[in-house]
Amino acid sequence: MVWRRRKKEEDEEDFWDWDPFKEFDEIFRRMMRDIENAFRFGEMKESRPIIRGFSIRIGPDGRPEIREFGTKPLIKEMGVEERKPLVDVIETDNEIQVIAEMPGVKKEDIELKATERSLEIKAEGETRKYHEVVSLPADVDPDSAKARYNNGVLEVILQKKAGSGKKIKIE
Repeated sequence: MVWRRRKKEEDEEDFWDWDPFKEFDEIFRRMMRDIENAFRFGEMKESRPIIRGFSIRIGPDGRPEIREFGTKPLIKEMGVEERKPLVDVIETDNEIQVIAEMPGVKKEDIELKATERSLEIKAEGETRKYHEVVSLPADVDPDSAKARYNNGVLEVILQKKAGSGKKIKIE
C-alpha cells in the first residue's frame, strides 16, 4: 500500500509540473528552426509549401495531448517530403474510429495497414505524400477494418477485439 500511495503522489507531482505553454514553445521553436534551415540550405522549392501545425486535446487520463502534423523536415537521403496528416482517434465501447485529414490525394493513392495495436496510413499523390503510424488505444481485429475517403477526409473504423476485458461481479 505504501508503494501505491507514493506512486500516486509522484504522478500528481509530475502532472502539476507539466507546462503546456513550455511544450508548445519548444514545438514552435523546432518548427521555425526547420523552416529557417530549409531556406538557408536551399532545400525549399517555391512549389512545395510548408504546412506545420499542432492540435491539442484532452487525453483519457485528463492531461492535454499536443500532437504535431504537417510537412516533416526534409530528408536529404531519400529526397522525399512527407506530411503527417492531422489524425483524431475516437474510442467507443465496441470500436475505434480513426479520422485523418489528407487533402490532395485520390482514394487510389491511399494504402492502409492495420495490426492489433496500430494503423499505418500512407498516401502518395501527384503533389502530396502522407505517412503516419497511429497507435490505437485498445486491441482491434484488423480484419474488421472498414475505410472510406471523401473530400480529403479518411475515416477508418476498426472493431475492438472481443474479450479485451471481463466484467467482474462484486460480492
